[in-house]
Amino acid sequence: MPYRMNPMRSILWGSLVAIGILVGLLVWNQRRPANAPVQEPLVVYCAAGLKTAVEAVAKDYEREQKTSVQIQYGGSGTLLSNLRVAQRGDVFIPADTSFVDLGNSNRLLAEVLPLARMSAVIVVAQGNPKNIRSIQDLLRDGVRVSLGNPDSVAIGTVARAALTRSGDWVALSARALVFKPTVNDVANDVKLGAVDAGIVWDVTVAQYPELEAVVVPELSTARSEVSVCVLQSSTQPTEALRFARYLSARDRGLRRFQESGFKVMPGDVWKSRPSVLFYSGSVNRLAAEPTLREFEQREGVDITRVYNGCGILTAQIRSGQRPDAYFACDVSFMDTVQAEFQPAVALAQTPLVLAVRKGNPKAISGLSDLTRTNLKVGLCQEDQSALGALSARLLRSVGLWDSVKSNLAVQAPTGDLLINQLRSGALDVALVYAANTSAVLDAVEVVRLTGPGTIAIQPYAVSRNSDHAQLMSRLQQALESKVSRDRFVSAGFQWQESTP
Repeated sequence: MPYRMNPMRSILWGSLVAIGILVGLLVWNQRRPANAPVQEPLVVYCAAGLKTAVEAVAKDYEREQKTSVQIQYGGSGTLLSNLRVAQRGDVFIPADTSFVDLGNSNRLLAEVLPLARMSAVIVVAQGNPKNIRSIQDLLRDGVRVSLGNPDSVAIGTVARAALTRSGDWVALSARALVFKPTVNDVANDVKLGAVDAGIVWDVTVAQYPELEAVVVPELSTARSEVSVCVLQSSTQPTEALRFARYLSARDRGLRRFQESGFKVMPGDVWKSRPSVLFYSGSVNRLAAEPTLREFEQREGVDITRVYNGCGILTAQIRSGQRPDAYFACDVSFMDTVQAEFQPAVALAQTPLVLAVRKGNPKAISGLSDLTRTNLKVGLCQEDQSALGALSARLLRSVGLWDSVKSNLAVQAPTGDLLINQLRSGALDVALVYAANTSAVLDAVEVVRLTGPGTIAIQPYAVSRNSDHAQLMSRLQQALESKVSRDRFVSAGFQWQESTP
């Protein structure tokens, strides 16, 4: 007879199993930190033509970082349309910058990191049985052509733009047998013999041993730059940025792109949490510091700051110190070390002013007053700071340098130290930046100066040798943001249009 368990015994065993599961869950919850977040999978929207490379990178990332990555593939335009509606997800990887521009115009994207380049070609079966050598050959009777949909897939958009310039698009689009939603669909049409030719990316052809590429001059401008974009909708932007940095790292994701035939962009060295060195003139500290803190938190990085007089900083750079980026007090102190950096971009400017004690008890109205007898004047040290060098240059230009030197009571490496001396009563007047005075206007007054040499311009530059040049370029973008601009203006700076 078959064995039958006693009903009461079944109930008892079931209860014991349930109790065991509950105890296990309680123990797991006790061991897990109370505030530990539950890691959600990263949701990635990726152009279908990039699947081979991105899928390989995602598997590497999941193995190394123990983070799940869910990827949805499709045409770049279709994915972007879905994003507009859904307003969810973490990362978007389109096949062309035109979709990055559209995403930005719709305020869907945050950070954008460059990955690789690819070019459009005609694709045919191995051996080129129809002897297709030009765009005109695609118009011959009996030649069946598949194209990507120009309104929803990057290869279609780019091909339409190039062939419109060459005057071939109207005729070719009229002869096309079919318009496909992804570049892979076009390649598969040719592979299966459903058509004789199509237009795809060069890297797509490399993934199909049954196919070959035909390079034609009409498509010479049909190139694409591939980028990975963090979405504004991401609820885990630091993890999304970490994945984006992994994709764009020259020793991680970009290797996979190279294996797939892409021409890759310069990338950073991979670090799960990078540490970078940031040099800055001390005058920038008050305005820049909140942005640096926010950047650290969002990117998941550590920034070592060195704020000092620019003369001291440039001396350290010339002696071999290698900051990842330098935010100078004035262009004159960027010029002396420019060879170590990529082209500098001017971000802000601040005028030189005379700072006096509240009420201006010495009735100082301009530079000429600094020569009066028994006046205690404060200047920055010429060889240690941009402010000191600019002050000396200004005073020499108006013929007052020797006279003012006789009244010199304090020399300091930074304008903030002069302000402290002024407030303590050790000085009657100090030649400083307007930005040095913005936080102490309850205790000091400002005498404005005009004329040549009274404006300092603050440039930012990324080191030519930084392992994290892309990261530091994004820091520049953060410093250029509207929130950052407002901070600089509140701190006594005037904002510059970002020009080299």
